[in-house]
Amino acid sequence: MCGKERSKKRHCHKKSVIALHFSIKAFTDYSGVFVGFFCQQWKGQAIFAGKKIKTYKTMKKQSIAILLLAGISLCSSCTEESEYTQGVWQRKSDFDGVARCNASSFTIDNKGYVCCGYRGSNKELLKDLWVYDIEGNYWTQLADMPDAAVARHSAASFALNGKGYITTGALREAPDCLADTWEYDPTSNTWKQMDDYPGGARYGALAFAIDGYGWVGTGYNDNTLKDFYRFDPNAATGSQWQIHNGFPGLKRYYGTAFVINDEAYICCGINNDTNVEDFWKFDGSAWTQLRDIANNSDDDYDDDYNIARRETVSFVIDGKGYIATGYSGGVTSDYWVYDPATDLWHGDSDDDFTPLTEATYGGSSRSAACSFSTGTRGFVLLGQTGGSYLEDVYELLPYEQEDAD
Repeated sequence: MCGKERSKKRHCHKKSVIALHFSIKAFTDYSGVFVGFFCQQWKGQAIFAGKKIKTYKTMKKQSIAILLLAGISLCSSCTEESEYTQGVWQRKSDFDGVARCNASSFTIDNKGYVCCGYRGSNKELLKDLWVYDIEGNYWTQLADMPDAAVARHSAASFALNGKGYITTGALREAPDCLADTWEYDPTSNTWKQMDDYPGGARYGALAFAIDGYGWVGTGYNDNTLKDFYRFDPNAATGSQWQIHNGFPGLKRYYGTAFVINDEAYICCGINNDTNVEDFWKFDGSAWTQLRDIANNSDDDYDDDYNIARRETVSFVIDGKGYIATGYSGGVTSDYWVYDPATDLWHGDSDDDFTPLTEATYGGSSRSAACSFSTGTRGFVLLGQTGGSYLEDVYELLPYEQEDAD
């Protein structure tokens, strides 16, 4: 079990060249004793995982038994900490703008864009736009949102057909919310106003792009909402938004969405001060309910689920969905991975997945962060922890392992 990828079981902690791994031959009249490594206890048993290093000549069975007992004794003295955890958070170039939370983000052509947000106890609102070159690992400031666009936080954002969109958002708290929609064209570095969101002013809505359209729904404005609207930027002015009835899930705001194979997956968020636990898939016409993201079944697959949260972020790497950070009784630093082939999540319930707090050069638990997703790479950045506003940027390398010693 040592040196191999783990899912939810703690396997080994420290290796010892003192301990011996004995073959069946060790208890016969044959030689076949070889030196190896051993792992610490797992479920009350000594787990040996040796590799043949050197073979000795015949030893007496009594000597072998003594060495075996010594190895078991050393094994039982080990701690139950893991030797490594899955995934490495690699720190990237810090955000060049001011630290903030509740910003909006989207990804176009392997570049990540960040706009809006707020900082400070008085919620100093922002409307600047920045782009992160993922390959070059550097930031560039772009054109601010125009004068007609009000600075905001908690706006919905998505990318569609090579352009970015910002819609809705909050000035301070509800009912001071917005419904205007803005298009950003990276080729000309310009903004253009589009039709207002017809569902009414709100903040904390979620957004995604599938089936050639943008989709925005849920949110809050003195009432928790669950409506969805489809956005077509090529439609005539006055008809760019169309309502899409039929979302059967719970009301929510500060949820998240990720897209795999042109299907949107929606989870998390809050309603009536409670983190929602339902999980949905949408293909542009029909909604499908998936397994809850909490321990709500009689089966054991969800016994360790600790996924429900709000103000989390999501991204996609190689056909799997990831959520990271957020707020659930406090700010979090863990991440969870969703496999659409099995409708199952795997995550940090038993410390097998590396939390952001173990990132290279340090990281903080946080909520109200934002993310970039290229489909093969995922990034988490900015956010808030306590009264601190953050400016750090991290990329998750999910196939690498972090040394936990």
